[in-house]
Parts: sequence; structure tokens; C-alpha cells
Amino acid sequence: MREIVFLVTTERPGHIEATAPDRSLQVQAASLEELHHEAREALIAQVGAAHNSYRIRFCRPLSPKPRPEGSDQRQRRPASAAPESPSAVLASPGRPGC
Repeated sequence: MREIVFLVTTERPGHIEATAPDRSLQVQAASLEELHHEAREALIAQVGAAHNSYRIRFCRPLSPKPRPEGSDQRQRRPASAAPESPSAVLASPGRPGC
């Protein structure tokens, strides 16, 4: 089964937008359930009956942790710590590596 990943670009109460850059698809809806439906409809319009062979997934960007007031310095990682992977930026809670 193939997979298409939509990146959530805007999320606020009553409005969610997502895009699948590798397919040039953009969808928007009021809820995540409606967004999934819109994504499926967009995929149907693009690939037709083959849409059944695709799994649709959404990734939300991680929100940055707020820094305590007055702390302008970056926290240092130990030299032995592994570098952050670029995929970690797009991971959603519960689904690392999105």
C-alpha cells in the first residue's frame, strides 16, 4: 500500500489546512475528520480509482517549547548526544519521524 503524507500548515479552532507537497495537493476543512475526507476527495480527483491503494496520513509540526523568561542562551547538548534529525521537526506526538 502506498502512502501520501499531508503536512498540516495551519491549525486553529474551526480551520485546518494541509498540503501534500509531493502531489501538489492542498486541502482545508473545519475538523480533522473533514480534512481526511477532503484529502481523500483530492486524491480521487488526481489518481481516480487507484486512490484505494493509498493510505492518507497527516503530520503536525512540533510546536517549540516556550523558553523561561530571561533565558536568551541556548541549552547545550552533551557532545555525545546524537544530532537532531530533520524528520524530528515534522514529527507529530505519538508518531515520531513523520
